[in-house]
Amino acid sequence: MSAIREAQLVLADGTVFEGEAFGAESPDGVATGEVVFNTALTGYQEIITDPSYAGQMITFTYPHIGNYGVTSLDNEAARPRARGVIVRELARRHSNWRSETDLDAYLRSMGVPGIGGIDTRRLTRHIRDAGSMPGAFGTASAATLHAAAQAEPGTSGADLARQVSCDSAYEVAYIGPAQRAPRRVVAFDFGIKTTILRHLSGIATVEVVPAGTSAADVLARQPDGVFLSNGPGDPAAVTGLPGTIEAMLGEVPIFGICLGHQLLATALGAETYKLPFGHHGGNHPVRRLDTGTVEITSQNHNYAVDDGSLGRSVEVTHRNLNDGVVEGLRSLDLPAFSVQYHPEAGPGPHDAAYLFTMFDELMTDFTKGRS
Repeated sequence: MSAIREAQLVLADGTVFEGEAFGAESPDGVATGEVVFNTALTGYQEIITDPSYAGQMITFTYPHIGNYGVTSLDNEAARPRARGVIVRELARRHSNWRSETDLDAYLRSMGVPGIGGIDTRRLTRHIRDAGSMPGAFGTASAATLHAAAQAEPGTSGADLARQVSCDSAYEVAYIGPAQRAPRRVVAFDFGIKTTILRHLSGIATVEVVPAGTSAADVLARQPDGVFLSNGPGDPAAVTGLPGTIEAMLGEVPIFGICLGHQLLATALGAETYKLPFGHHGGNHPVRRLDTGTVEITSQNHNYAVDDGSLGRSVEVTHRNLNDGVVEGLRSLDLPAFSVQYHPEAGPGPHDAAYLFTMFDELMTDFTKGRS
């Protein structure tokens, strides 16, 4: 068993938490990022490997993390983009027939630092009261960590989508029913998750393109639909992409998730704003307004659409029942819709998986309307 490495977490406001380091060794004993919390009870690997956490340190509110180890089949990306992992207690041993290694070893192999033994209940309550803020943890002195936390810029004003996007286009094969001809969907990679691609490939052959791909390039590929993926950072800082999306509106059906939802809203004339501590977890209740159905959803975002800025041609379709935030919208005169949450969420919940069917139906209707 490795020796205990005493460590501290210090927030930008000077609040100090004591713990023990695990995972990768931080350069100079310091790791920095914007500290957020996630309330999911399971799925820690999917959360850690979600590219939407770029620039952030993830606090898990569930007290025991690492119980069932890690398997490569559950990765949402090739490597984690999170700056660090904060837990109450890292499991001393893991047990699951699918497990390939333990979480500590995985984080060390991926270069991601962690800190355990943290009073995550106190930390979460503090973030809820004071809002998400930069922090630093590691084996350095409290003074050094505090200075590093204060120097950390956080995610406001940061275009992180292009940092996590793919470098070149690639294709994901269709895996749906053999009796139907697959559609072709172009998916913008702003930090796309593997589970999203799995769902999309059930209805279409998917061509994934880098975030900076032009509208002309996408339309030249003659897709049946365009997908706007999840991703990290401030949507207002992602320059150029709303214009790209606007140029495709009306030319092809569009479906967006998370950052894709925010960028579609921006292309439709709306504005976005930063939430105090964001929505991160697998238990957010969302009302589907046309049916009154309440969906339990998985969410991971720090920004939201300002519904006061939505024009008359845009309809809100879903709302968060915790705080009333816009969770879905659709254009009334163009084939485009989006949701803030994750209908594909692995390991769940799956209440909103119907949205991929809606996208399939929208592409069918659009094709019929043009024939």
